[in-house]
Parts: sequence; structure tokens; C-alpha cells
Amino acid sequence: MQKFGRAFPLVLVALALVVMPVLAITGNWVNDDEHPYVGMVAFYNAEGTFIWRCTGSLISPTKLLTAGHCADTAEGAVTARVWFQQDAGANYDPDLGYDPVTGYADSCAAGTLGTLCATSDEIYNYGFANFAGYPDTHDVGIVILDQPIAMSEYGQLPTVGILDKLDKARGLKDTLFTVSGYGLTYSTNTKDALPNISYRSRLMASSTLVNLGSRSTDGYNLQTQGNGDGRGGTCSGDSGGPVFLGPSSSNLIVAVTSFGMNSICRGTDFGYRIDRQEVLDWIANPN
Repeated sequence: MQKFGRAFPLVLVALALVVMPVLAITGNWVNDDEHPYVGMVAFYNAEGTFIWRCTGSLISPTKLLTAGHCADTAEGAVTARVWFQQDAGANYDPDLGYDPVTGYADSCAAGTLGTLCATSDEIYNYGFANFAGYPDTHDVGIVILDQPIAMSEYGQLPTVGILDKLDKARGLKDTLFTVSGYGLTYSTNTKDALPNISYRSRLMASSTLVNLGSRSTDGYNLQTQGNGDGRGGTCSGDSGGPVFLGPSSSNLIVAVTSFGMNSICRGTDFGYRIDRQEVLDWIANPN
């Protein structure tokens, strides 16, 4: 049986929080046609069996940025496949077990390998260890594609410390971010993440800054608000997706979607910051 996404519940007794990695865009979302380099990523074990899916962003023709808990080789991720169609898995047929348009979840549709779909047998993470070092989760991953994907643009990496100036700036609530991903969109049960609805389509939404310096962020994570007042948030399946600084037209990635504080994808969202020298150095040379 295929398993959707993944969950690593971690009870932080000192903080009285349940931290859940987020694997879809919720709330006030729209189709994301602005960022064609954002793709849906499926990961497979050594036997080639689908184990979970996430989101990632091409930052070059062959380098895809995602979350460390998505590219978690210690938990069995060995190979990956990425689809860049906006509706990458929207036509998934549970009776067939795949999407007849794109091939998700186990193949690239005919004629799309190297254009809209790519494989990978080279996966790295930045020392992710199931949130053991929270709040410094090291939740960044890299997938090296076997087939280069040509795009008119790619996601752009930030300069070092670009978010630092926001930490104590006035008007933090007005700082706008854009999130993008392929995960869960609706929870049909208000008390539980399951059952749920996922379009398996690339969606995006706007969110606003909460803080950068709490015990849950501490300079490593970016906390945003994704509910109400025209905003949208993240949920299971969006893990590894980009957090852009600015409106929907932005391609400046400052964090990757990492975790949330409850299983029904409400409240604030957290992204692992990549605007730190050591993280950017690792992204340049993952190992």
C-alpha cells in the first residue's frame, strides 16, 4: 500500500508542543503558474517502492532543493522522481494506482522524461535527524536529477542573513511571503488530519511573518501565519516546498517548508531558513 507523505510526531515536553513535519497549501490558495520550477517529488526505497512524497524547487537544471526529512536516507529514501506539471498528480486513479496523464507515482509519462519529469539516484540531507536538534532541525535536502530540466528561470538562493533585519523591525506583520506546494488542501475532519483531500496540484498562497526569534525559531526557522485575512498555509505534502520572500511573482527562496504545530494544519507554519552561510555552503556542495 502506498503511504501518503510521512509524519514524525515529536512531543517537546518543555514546550508542550506537538511538532509535525508538513508534507498542501490550505486556506486562500490559487493555482501556482508562477513557479514552473517547483515540482512534486516522490521518494522510493531500495526496492523501488514509493514511500512518501514532498515538494521541491529547482535552483539549477539538475539541483532540486527540498526538506531534509523528505530526503531522509536514514529512513529509507534511496531514489526519487520529480514531476513539474502544475497538475502533477491531479488525475491519479486509485483503481489504476497511477496518474494516466503524468505517470505519478511511479513513472514519467511518455515524452516527458528530461522535459517535465526527471529521475534521481543521488539524494542528500543536511544532517537531518528526526528533529532531534530542534529548533535547529537541519531540515534541508538536495536531490540531484539524472536528466537536466531546462527552465526559463529557477528558484534563487538568498544572500546571507537577508531575514535578520526583519527580526526586530517594525511592521513585521506586513512582511509578505509566498508558499507553494502539492500537499493536502482540505481536511474533512476538523479534529483530525484524516480523512483529507489533496488535489496533487501545485498551489500557492500568501502568508505573513510571525517571528524569527522565539524558542521555536531561534534564528533557524521562519514562523509565518497562514490562516485568515486572505492568507493560506501549508500542510502535509508541502514539505520541502519554497517559502518565497515577497508576493507571488517572487522567485527568492528564503526557507523550505518544514513543520507545523498541529496535525490539522491550522495556526502558524514553520520553514527552515536557508539564508545562513553554513546552509548555503552545504547547498552548494551537498554531501
